[in-house]
Amino acid sequence: MFWKRKSKPDPSARDSFAIPAGQRVYAIGDIHGRDDLFSELVDLIRADNMTRGPARVTLILLGDLVDRGPQSAEVVERAIRLREEFEDLRLLIGNHEECFLAALTGDVRRLRYFMRIGGDATVASYWNDDLSLTSASFEEVAERLPAMVPAAHVDFLGQGEDIITIGDYVFVHAGIRPGVALERQSLADLRWIREDFLQDERDHGVMVVHGHTIRDEIDECPNRIGIDTGAYQSGVLTAIVLEGTARCYLRTKGVSVSGLAAA
Repeated sequence: MFWKRKSKPDPSARDSFAIPAGQRVYAIGDIHGRDDLFSELVDLIRADNMTRGPARVTLILLGDLVDRGPQSAEVVERAIRLREEFEDLRLLIGNHEECFLAALTGDVRRLRYFMRIGGDATVASYWNDDLSLTSASFEEVAERLPAMVPAAHVDFLGQGEDIITIGDYVFVHAGIRPGVALERQSLADLRWIREDFLQDERDHGVMVVHGHTIRDEIDECPNRIGIDTGAYQSGVLTAIVLEGTARCYLRTKGVSVSGLAAA
């Protein structure tokens, strides 16, 4: 579902937020198994970075690398390799990473839930068993899947962060609980919150950059910026670019999953 409601401007909110001098930040929204778009957007980031002056570059992945799209394993592998190019690459754990890691414990109940929310595509991207996935029981998948996911992928996802603060910006996957200090935010809210955060118009004291909730367009409000543009379905993967007090956006062209399959 695409959420279209916009928050109303808060006249008391700040109008200037900054990244520390000498630093440049690129933050990428929810990739959801679209490695083709991930590759395209990283190329756009490389080109953009080349046009700018020297700076310490931070690349942030806002979480939900996996599920729904067909290339979750490839997305995680590309993210790992990008650490060789972007020394300061940081990953936030999204609710889908949380569920993926839980499914890898062998717990059938957790696997069922994971596959119900789009994890079936992730399982298919890793499945390398002679047993057909379509004929495998949940019990068989729960038993066999953990051995199919490379330990490096599990380690990378498991070492992700829950909240990142850079200057006047805070980066989270889903959002924050309004009125609660950043250091007291719960993992459930950082990874799963939606309307209680999206509908709140107060000044948080920082600008919150998040994914998790799909919008047709970039959702830029006085107190938050949502950059989940539904890549797995729309073909539009978005990154925010922050330097000093300036911000801009990079986006892929919009190839749908059906278009990908036909290519």
